[in-house]
Amino acid sequence: MNAAKRGGSLRLRLAVAGLALIAIACVISFFGLSYLFERHVERRVATELELHLGQIIAKLDRDGEGRLRLLADPVDPRFATPLSGLYWQIESKGDVLRSRSLWDGALETPTLEPGSPVLRDITGPGGRRLFMAAREIVGGERLGRDPVLAAVAIDRGDIDAATQEFRSDLAPFLALLALLLLAANLAQIQLGLLPLSAVRRRVAEIRAGLAKRMGAAYPSEIQPLTEEVDELLASREAQLAKARSQAADLAHGLKTPLQALAGDVARLRAEGRGQLADEIDLSIAAMRRHVDHQLARARLADRGQARPVSVLGVVNRVIAVLERTPRGQLLDWVIEVDEADRARIEAEDLAELLGNLLENATRYARDGIEISTRREGELLTLDIRDDGPGIPAARLADVVDRGGRLDTTSGGAGLGLAIVRDIVSANKGEIAFSNAEPGLLVTVRLPGG
Repeated sequence: MNAAKRGGSLRLRLAVAGLALIAIACVISFFGLSYLFERHVERRVATELELHLGQIIAKLDRDGEGRLRLLADPVDPRFATPLSGLYWQIESKGDVLRSRSLWDGALETPTLEPGSPVLRDITGPGGRRLFMAAREIVGGERLGRDPVLAAVAIDRGDIDAATQEFRSDLAPFLALLALLLLAANLAQIQLGLLPLSAVRRRVAEIRAGLAKRMGAAYPSEIQPLTEEVDELLASREAQLAKARSQAADLAHGLKTPLQALAGDVARLRAEGRGQLADEIDLSIAAMRRHVDHQLARARLADRGQARPVSVLGVVNRVIAVLERTPRGQLLDWVIEVDEADRARIEAEDLAELLGNLLENATRYARDGIEISTRREGELLTLDIRDDGPGIPAARLADVVDRGGRLDTTSGGAGLGLAIVRDIVSANKGEIAFSNAEPGLLVTVRLPGG
């Protein structure tokens, strides 16, 4: 499982969180605005009911027998239509007057004190919910100074219908607003994460050897992270420099005893003890190869991804040296490398890699050696083919094992191909050996440039 799967996507987290918050805000807005609209409609209806109530109270009177009566019917025709949804009712000392719209029903009026109108919900004819405005007054001589309770009510379904229509109009608007907010949120996320993309590019540049440090051109929230990375890089460089220095000191410390042993070998040969001198000489050579190998590994440990190097130029330099050797002068060198071919590897590392491989090929080739390159996607493939005896199939897997040798009579320590393997590995490449029938084919794949 890679890091992305373990940690998840920061962009996805922010998008999901933003979507959730937008959804919550829209739901709250939908019900909140609906509630506010309903209260607004109620206030408007209450104003209308109070207007009707005032008109009815103004037209109240008593007849010659002392009974309540209206001098004129209210002008709204709904009061005269049975169960129209708009009703009025007047009560005083057992007298009750009702609008024709109530038919044979009645309003459940509360007990009130004289004063301003009271608004409340009640149950009306047919079990319908009504919104009522009621007021108790004490009339003058015209009304006999008796308390009079007047009420006007309207079917609450009208308020609910208006609220429902408002919700129907509001829903698509909020949906559109949610989409706009979501788009703005995604744009904000993209803009906010741009500095992380810059950090990623900078890290890639450091890894590719194009930069040494993260730098300081980052937002204040990211700057502490980049500073920590720079401190880590500085610490790593210091540790590597110390390790290389210690390896160099060790190598120089060993060279003096090895030089002294070389002098002892010469004296042994002068004394006629050639067999012992040869054995010590072989041990000295092996120790020197090990020292050189460790120095090479210390050098490789500090290499990032190098700048692209011309493969043809390095091949020509290495072959120019080998052609001056006795074996190299006898061989036919075939170079099929394009001038445009580049590999991301230090020139000295490529030279050491080719030097070891071509030196082995020179040792075993009969008539000639071919060097060619080809592109394979992001990789540059380098093929080295000789026409020698090849390698027994059972030993192909052991070719690059450290200390393993294909020829025990050569006198070497068997580290040349191990160094090749370290160079290839340090540069994120691959190496493979196969029999070409005749000869050996060595295939090296390196990052292209």
